[in-house]
Amino acid sequence: AFTTPFLTMSRPEHVAPPEMFYAGEEAKKYATNSRMREIQTTLTERALELLALPQENSLVLDIGCGSGLSGECITEAGHCWIGCDISQDMLAVAKDMEVEGDIMVNDMGQGLPFRPACFDGAISISAIQWLCNAEGSLSNPYRRLLTFFTSLHHSLIRGGRAVLQWYPENTQQMELVTTCAMRCGFGGGLLVDYPHSTRAKKYFLVLFAGQREGAQPHQMPKAMGQEGGEKGTVDFASKRNRDKRGARSDSRGVQKHSKEWVKNKKQRQRAQGKEVPEDSKYTGRKRRPKF
Repeated sequence: AFTTPFLTMSRPEHVAPPEMFYAGEEAKKYATNSRMREIQTTLTERALELLALPQENSLVLDIGCGSGLSGECITEAGHCWIGCDISQDMLAVAKDMEVEGDIMVNDMGQGLPFRPACFDGAISISAIQWLCNAEGSLSNPYRRLLTFFTSLHHSLIRGGRAVLQWYPENTQQMELVTTCAMRCGFGGGLLVDYPHSTRAKKYFLVLFAGQREGAQPHQMPKAMGQEGGEKGTVDFASKRNRDKRGARSDSRGVQKHSKEWVKNKKQRQRAQGKEVPEDSKYTGRKRRPKF
């Protein structure tokens, strides 16, 4: 049982519905606030580590993709992705940032509109707690959670994983969410990184959609910051430190925003049918700072 008290500060889901809370200036913060970008990137990298995709070029679903910060990490890991979010303003920011994934408006509480077994894995960063908040008399959290998890299980390939990072409000909410996920056919459970730390503690719901034929049985990954999780802690910490020491690079070691990186991005966008300017001698050239 979890006995650690939860933070009592005002929670966004108690202020307004997500499409209203993440609107206007609040949406723009995700493109300009360096602290938010750092937190979102760190959480996404950890979620991808727990997702443990078997190879590059997997198709990943990003639930509650927002402004596309988590999608950038998916792209850098060498995977393709589709993102959905209920906030049109957040998706507009993602479009302005020219993210490489396909994005769409969707209320996850009404189900995910994808055909069966089309995703190799799914992640969600700081989103599913919104399902636990009833916005009106017709909004039933239990029903919305069942609808969401049923459609998520439906969308994943057999043996696929989903890693959902979230901020549970209390133990009752944790039990509600995990019970709904298991009732919809998922295996797995709740993983808590740094369980003894108030500030560093993070919750990840790690779910398994069945078992691939001939594959090894799923095992819950090790949590960080506790006995038996030291290896994961070292690997994850070293990755963060490496990114802080130098420029970020993609899964092929190409430095982000370099000329080669820009050309590769434009080539991928052309393959997606997007209109992209032709390459020239100025492609990828560093520009002088504006005054």
